[in-house]
Amino acid sequence: MSHPFPGRRSNGPRGHDPHGAHAYTAHRHAYTAHRHAYAPDEHAAVPDKHQYAGDGHVEAYEDHYEDAEHPVYAPDAPSRKSRRVSKRVKRRRRTLAFLVVLALFAGVVFFVVQAVKPMFAGAGSDDFPGPGHGSISFVVPEGATGRTVATALKENGVVASESAFLTALTDAQATAKIQPGTFQMKLEMKASDAVALLVAPGGDKVHYAAIEQNLRQNDVLQLLATATSTPLETYKALAAAPASFGLPPQAKSLEGYLAPGEYRFPVDMTPQQILAQLVKTTKDELVAAGVTSANEQYRVLTIASIIEAEGNEANYAMISGAIENRLNNPNAETGGRLESDATVAYGLGIKTYNISDAQKADKTNLYNTFANPGLPAGPIGSPKSTAITAAAHPQSNAYYFWVTVDLSTGETLYAATYAEHLKNVAKYTAWCTANPGKCN
Repeated sequence: MSHPFPGRRSNGPRGHDPHGAHAYTAHRHAYTAHRHAYAPDEHAAVPDKHQYAGDGHVEAYEDHYEDAEHPVYAPDAPSRKSRRVSKRVKRRRRTLAFLVVLALFAGVVFFVVQAVKPMFAGAGSDDFPGPGHGSISFVVPEGATGRTVATALKENGVVASESAFLTALTDAQATAKIQPGTFQMKLEMKASDAVALLVAPGGDKVHYAAIEQNLRQNDVLQLLATATSTPLETYKALAAAPASFGLPPQAKSLEGYLAPGEYRFPVDMTPQQILAQLVKTTKDELVAAGVTSANEQYRVLTIASIIEAEGNEANYAMISGAIENRLNNPNAETGGRLESDATVAYGLGIKTYNISDAQKADKTNLYNTFANPGLPAGPIGSPKSTAITAAAHPQSNAYYFWVTVDLSTGETLYAATYAEHLKNVAKYTAWCTANPGKCN
């Protein structure tokens, strides 16, 4: 039985310990003397007992008070200091274990949330309205899953959200039909459109390429090379032989004949066959517009490419009429010259709206329609069917000049005389000043 605490009542009989009682009393007197040694004046402040924790009397006394189960004089009782250290170690261990468990729990929760998040997004997930813009080469590696493809599409700005793509993929019952390969996709596509591009009919693997209107030949060839994983030089060599595609002698390349649009080429199609398909599409559109002669087709394609570079679809027919006025009236103020910045830029191999006076005066540039009358040497891009139709059927008008005064809206102004045209040009210049960097 342990000693009862000093100053407290015992609920049981005191054990027989004749030596222990005297030892305890002596020890207590020693502690009292020790206190008076440091505070002789009974009214003076007694120092903090922890200052003297190293004193064996103080520790023994306090241990006796604080731990009745381990009497101070028990032969194998640990010291108060060792017990304090042991308790601190145990507390640290418990804290560390708690933090480890908490971190593991947080990690599990994070991965669970990521795994189930698309399942609860449903039809209300963010989605772009489509059809999208621009072009991006998107690679689907072998073994890709719907979830990994969704993540990559979201990161590349093709779809608005992973869940929208996964929902569209499920709706199309095409989860297991995503085809590996390189696809030319648009930015900000509708999720269902993206699924349709990545999943070929019948499960056949295809090469997808999206060719925008008025792209120059080299840009189109680069898109095709990327989409089909074929060296660019292979396509360039084929384009340098336009006669093999049935083009007229004046055609020095396939420029203008590579029809814009979205294509899905079977993987076994050769580069020759792919280019032939694009050329055939353009020829079919020319025939649909009533242009059947090879020479006339070349002429119409040239005008159509200029129309697309100089204006927007709402102005195609008007610009086409103004071009015919210039070509058919060499004695007019324009002297039979088209004076198109776009043609000059093409001949220089650059893309800009601003042409210098020196560049306009260079007659060696066969696409310089300021220095040379008539049409340039050939098309300057790949026009779409609406531009081809407008070039084949120009709208009759009295204008010789046109200028787009707002490049963001496509607003275009027309003039019958050069003096009137200069006033319109001033509006274009003012717009460029108010929108720095957009007229470069």
